[in-house]
Amino acid sequence: VQLQASGGGLVQAGGSLRLSCAASGRSFTNYAVGWFRQAPGKGREFVASLRGSTGTAYANSVKGRFAIFGDKARNTVDLQMNSLKPDDTAVYYCAARDPSSQDYRYWGQGTLVTVSS
Repeated sequence: VQLQASGGGLVQAGGSLRLSCAASGRSFTNYAVGWFRQAPGKGREFVASLRGSTGTAYANSVKGRFAIFGDKARNTVDLQMNSLKPDDTAVYYCAARDPSSQDYRYWGQGTLVTVSS
């Protein structure tokens, strides 16, 4: 499966952005999907994941502010980001894994999110 992330941009602190991860080749229903991010000078970190239609997980730093959900019609997994903070500034990546595996095998290119103070 090939992944394409989009939706990044520049936003002021307190604002919102919605990122989309589009899949080509296969339906997202066959995979678990995660969003990760990498801030300048830092390692990549987990943000959120979706398995099936209701199995979600979030990093503590984004709980209550971010929401991950699937759009079957568009075959996308979106990340709604609210109450953004400058610390959320990073390149965001989406990735997919077989549900039976813990390894994210498929990765999209990143999309840059910049939150200004």
